[in-house]
Amino acid sequence: MSLSMYQASIPVFVRALGNLRQLLQKGEAHAAAQGYAPEVLLQSRLYPDMFPLLRQVQIATDMCKNGAARLAGVDPVPFPDDETTFAQLYARIDRALEVVQGFGAAQIDGSEGRPVSFMTRSNGEMRFDGQSYLIGFVLPNLYFHSSIAYALLREAGVVLGKMDFLGKP
Repeated sequence: MSLSMYQASIPVFVRALGNLRQLLQKGEAHAAAQGYAPEVLLQSRLYPDMFPLLRQVQIATDMCKNGAARLAGVDPVPFPDDETTFAQLYARIDRALEVVQGFGAAQIDGSEGRPVSFMTRSNGEMRFDGQSYLIGFVLPNLYFHSSIAYALLREAGVVLGKMDFLGKP
């Protein structure tokens, strides 16, 4: 049995975003229990030249919503990157989930060879076919930024384990 593009993308995005939301909730609760403003966590970084937790979450959500849209052959819905609180990040994740879940299998399946191109600030125009875009760009970026978010929370003392990152199947 083969794996369709829909199966390799949409359910993966939904699970990753749900897990990311739960990680953030644990981080917010940890900060409150420790007696400091939870938003302090949102500006934490692993190293000065890396993005803070807040931006890691924004990029992870962008990977999912933009990835789904481009695989479906439509323009991604832009989200402003103006969140400053946990509540705003939860709302962003919820909006991204709504966008992602709005795509059906008929829109995504068959996108393996669909041309995907977009402009980036640092690399200029990037060009892929749908399969290379999903497997070589979207999924690695999603897991990179989600992993960094996890690492930032762990480094701050939030009690998390591997299953918190992976979530329940």
